[in-house]
Amino acid sequence: MITDDNKKLAQWAMEYALKNGCQAAKLVLYTNSNSSFELRDGKMDRLQQSTENGLGLNLYVDGRFGSFSTNRLDKKELETLITNGIESTRYLAVDESRMLADPARYYKGGKPDLQLFDKKLYEVNPDDKVAIARAAAEEVLGKDERIISVDSSYSDGEGSSYRLISNGFEGESKSTWFSVSASVSIKGEGEARPQDYWYDSALFYDKLTKTGIGAKALERVLRKLGQKKAKSGKYTMVVDPMNVGNLLSPMLSALYGSALQQKNSFLMDKLDTKVAFTLRDEPHAIGANGSRYFDNEGVATEPRTVFDKGVLKTYFIDTYNGKKMDIAPTISAPSRLILTPGDKDLNGLVADIKQGILVTGFNGGNSNSSTGDFSYGIEGFLIEDGKLTQPVNEMNVTGNMVTLWNSLVAVGNDPQPNRSWQIPSLVFEGVDFSGL
Repeated sequence: MITDDNKKLAQWAMEYALKNGCQAAKLVLYTNSNSSFELRDGKMDRLQQSTENGLGLNLYVDGRFGSFSTNRLDKKELETLITNGIESTRYLAVDESRMLADPARYYKGGKPDLQLFDKKLYEVNPDDKVAIARAAAEEVLGKDERIISVDSSYSDGEGSSYRLISNGFEGESKSTWFSVSASVSIKGEGEARPQDYWYDSALFYDKLTKTGIGAKALERVLRKLGQKKAKSGKYTMVVDPMNVGNLLSPMLSALYGSALQQKNSFLMDKLDTKVAFTLRDEPHAIGANGSRYFDNEGVATEPRTVFDKGVLKTYFIDTYNGKKMDIAPTISAPSRLILTPGDKDLNGLVADIKQGILVTGFNGGNSNSSTGDFSYGIEGFLIEDGKLTQPVNEMNVTGNMVTLWNSLVAVGNDPQPNRSWQIPSLVFEGVDFSGL
């Protein structure tokens, strides 16, 4: 955690920069720590603990901008960093778009604690952490003669930051996380060695699922036995909640000011155009991953609709890119995204499909940021008459992101509860798959 002494040091560094040639400055002091216990076949394989402390400093000097960082947090070292940084910045080109955010947009405080930090992080005994990882392995070991190896792990950590901006912002944030996972490899047909995993994560130790992880990983890998290609053609595509982020990420990347300013976005000039689905950013949920009151510029977050019934309503534009494009900034990035859920889980969605493919993994591929055209390798299951039949792999799904999201026909009710993106299972119709 960040101490009061560290905050005083950061405040001193800000004052020193402003007194020695900076017209404006932005500073972030951060600390991160984590520990992990990794087991192979129930035996300790690796123990890792790490702590990182550092300070990042943005200097605005005579219309120029420089960015510097250090992990040497004492006054003498910081004096040297700041003095040299100011002199170095003076050699850079003038960039009139480099400026601090309007202080009227800053978070002013006064809202309730978001409850993202669990003090129990300091109380859990290391032996208990190892026992959780070992229990995940023991749920698998000896359960099937085809098992080759079992990897299991427990990890936890914390992150804290303290931000100062010279035109009137001061803010602090901190959070914890806990995780347990298991990965199982088995002997398949011929040279095939299927592998799969399962995990759970939480901001609070008591909310972490600590049992059933290994058993779920074994169940997931056994169902891969007999994987092969299906026939090429158009299928209804179902994507489980573990993997929907692979399809949402390109859509969000196309909304960032950096992509728009570089004219490298397939969603450029698409405001108020029907391109997708209903998606909201809800940044103030108490005790929820991704929640925050301000972004990395100190700008106050607020609930906002990204897509409203398929219509694009906003971009993610920071101060710099807003100035470059001569448009009003919004927010630098989304916080906690929620796609309006339906009323069925994954099994219910599958049961409604005559012929389709359930995608349970993406294996490589890419999406063109300028056009939205994509091609991904996938694995999963053939769906026939509402049932999962043949496991499939070594197939490709291709198309265009805008076309794909406009073909969304059903949404599940099963987002993974501890993710910052609350995106459930999704169903798209008429998607091109290549296989046999």
